[in-house]
Amino acid sequence: MRLSVLDLVPVRSDQTTSDALAATVGVAKKADDLGFTRYWLAEHHNMPAVAATSPPVLIAYLAAQTARIRLGSGGVMLPNHAPLAVAEQFALLEAAAPGRIDLGIGRAPGSDPVTSMMLRGPAGRSDEDIQKFPQYLDDVTALMGAHGVGVTMQGRNLMDQNYVLKATPAATSEPRLWLLGSSLYSAHLAAAKGLPYVFAHHFAGQGTEEALAVYREEFRPSENLEQPTTFMTVNASVAATREEAEDLMLPNLHMMALLRTGQPLRALDLVEDAREIGLTPQQRAVVESGRRQAIVGNPADAAERVRGIAEHFGVDEVMVNPVASAYRGVDPATAPAREDTLELLAKELF
Repeated sequence: MRLSVLDLVPVRSDQTTSDALAATVGVAKKADDLGFTRYWLAEHHNMPAVAATSPPVLIAYLAAQTARIRLGSGGVMLPNHAPLAVAEQFALLEAAAPGRIDLGIGRAPGSDPVTSMMLRGPAGRSDEDIQKFPQYLDDVTALMGAHGVGVTMQGRNLMDQNYVLKATPAATSEPRLWLLGSSLYSAHLAAAKGLPYVFAHHFAGQGTEEALAVYREEFRPSENLEQPTTFMTVNASVAATREEAEDLMLPNLHMMALLRTGQPLRALDLVEDAREIGLTPQQRAVVESGRRQAIVGNPADAAERVRGIAEHFGVDEVMVNPVASAYRGVDPATAPAREDTLELLAKELF
């Protein structure tokens, strides 16, 4: 079985952004050393507990400090960006780290409506960009290719009527493109375009089975992919005992409870602080649901849970989001519980 990592670059209450980035470097190096397949960085905006705002910047940062592991976006939220900008960023990353770059693309904004508007600019992109998502996806793919895209613009005089637009002048390889989603829309689209597909099980928690079934049933082979290809994403906290693993996961569950119930967000609590926080019945229900969907426990039980998830959903790769927080007194520039989650799983499954 292959194991991979999803990282939102969590920011604990005892950390600065610099500390959180240093901790992520440690986690990425650990994953690289242990033999994990890929390491993906998310795109979220204006969230106190998440420092992953720019996947291509983080990928470049980690590529310089790892040796083997594939690095990618989980994902780039394409409606926030011009297709050419995304294509240029990832074509350049592929040139710098050939054969190690994944471009995971999603359709969601990755933030609230106000932040989304500011990302797109007051006179720039609009909700129409979401409707054009399939075309933008094709544009990114074509622009990253060695031959680029021929451009014609009606009503404008171009210096060269055979104008060719390329993301990089002399590409010899391309990033691996993945379509990400948390709805049936993405499953239908990935199948129609013959793309590898990942459902955000770690976030959505529901609808995974249906989405994967739709993707597999409707899949049409493409130039780059002959058969359906997918894997699972799931939150994880693994420690010597189940009690410790649950303690370390509690701050992340509280953050999700605040998000789901529309409450103000904050940096990720330390374990001792999370224990003292009271929750509403609705928030407790979110916490219990998240705990049931996650991989949480001692190494043997957690590994068995990974195997069960892989078998149930018919995948041979599982991507874990190591969400464990920390106890008071831990070096802010480190994330030992996140590293332990990866190491304990690897010892059981590799």
